[in-house]
Amino acid sequence: MRLVWFRNDLRLADNPALRSCCGNAGADEEPVAALFVISPTQWRQHKMAPIRQRFILAQVDALGLELAALGIELHLLRVETFAETPAALASLCRELGVTRLYANQAIELDEQRRDHGVTAALAEQEVSCHWLNGCCVLPPGRVLTGSREMFKVFTPFSRAWLKALDEDGFVIHRAPAPRGDSLPWQPLAERDFVDEALGETTPDPRWPVGEAEALRRLHAFLDQGVLDYGETRDFPAMAGTSVLSPYLAAGIISPRQCVAALQQRLGGRPQSKAQPGFVWLNELIWREFYRHLLVLIPTLSMNRPFKPETAALPWSWDPDAFAAWCEGRTGYPIVDAAMRCLNATGWMHNRLRMIVASFLTKDLHIHWRLGEDYFMSRLIDGDLAANNGGWQWAAGTGADAAPYFRVFNPTTQGQRFDPQGDFIRTWVSELADMPATYVHQPHDWLRLKGRQDYPAPMVDHAVARVRAIEMFRDLEKK
Repeated sequence: MRLVWFRNDLRLADNPALRSCCGNAGADEEPVAALFVISPTQWRQHKMAPIRQRFILAQVDALGLELAALGIELHLLRVETFAETPAALASLCRELGVTRLYANQAIELDEQRRDHGVTAALAEQEVSCHWLNGCCVLPPGRVLTGSREMFKVFTPFSRAWLKALDEDGFVIHRAPAPRGDSLPWQPLAERDFVDEALGETTPDPRWPVGEAEALRRLHAFLDQGVLDYGETRDFPAMAGTSVLSPYLAAGIISPRQCVAALQQRLGGRPQSKAQPGFVWLNELIWREFYRHLLVLIPTLSMNRPFKPETAALPWSWDPDAFAAWCEGRTGYPIVDAAMRCLNATGWMHNRLRMIVASFLTKDLHIHWRLGEDYFMSRLIDGDLAANNGGWQWAAGTGADAAPYFRVFNPTTQGQRFDPQGDFIRTWVSELADMPATYVHQPHDWLRLKGRQDYPAPMVDHAVARVRAIEMFRDLEKK
């Protein structure tokens, strides 16, 4: 018996572990089974958002049904923590008579430690483990500098990544062929291990699951938005992005599928900013960069800064100021609208992520770790590599950091990227009737109307900006 272990790769198509496990599907081959491990306690320790957990479990349900149609049974294990996983998996392998385990590599530190434990436990039973690359277009360690080291700066990484992809190429593998008669599938909601601690398992109607939905979104974006992406991607009131991040984070679609579809749409792979489609491809390369960094620098998985010296920055931990940011009560309309949108939907536009991260770290001077954890606790697309990379980029502690220049003015950011205030009025109900002329600086208008239903600005941005820059200058002096 061969066993394929699904993790953040909840798809049939372009799944290296599944492909390798199934082989050529010859009649003389070993039977194949599949596995998904549910770890509620560990998920909570990793701040997994309830909406993301619900999304993943709904996709597991859909995947189990699709595998059953191929004659492959998906086994479900509930193991509370990663530490318990090796023993539980070894027991299942004994029960099923497994001789080979296949899985796509994990890049996060705790997950890697879990997998090392699994390898050791199964070796005692003479079960071989096969770890493949399913999370990146190019595996970590493939894109190297001239001195054969991994990159720590994005722009040269991007150039080297494009060159390596031209050299290596890639193939998109189809879903495996049926391996026997279809099997029954019991929905998760009917399982004994589903309880209040595990949470809701039915799909959120705002986020339909399934590979077909992910591909629909991809092709709709490529047909309607990719050519204008560079001009529209920063405006949250516009449908200018692919909204594929939840599907990429759960592995419902692979980054290779995205690159392949982009190439097919454009008739080739763009190589520079001057070429259509490159801006979106570059976002996929950023995703790769952060994932490669997580492998290169394991301490990024341990709440430590990319630049070790920045650990000495005198960040604030003010709980009241942090709560006001979380709840969208800062008195800066674009920041409040973004946070209220996140709390209501589990998703935030990328431009808004940069704005609110800059506000928390550069205006309120609150530690980026609090913001990183809060995002993970709310985002449907919560992904450690991308989330950590984005927060450290904004805070000035990470790769490609520019602490003296990357201090966003929340008012001018709102004026530039939500000029008519459409996004703000959608999410800040107090400003729903606010004229566009005043929506980014509403307080004088509100006073004239005798209204006090929207908070005054928490801080003076000009003063806070100076303090943020001084923090980094003082660090350099030390």
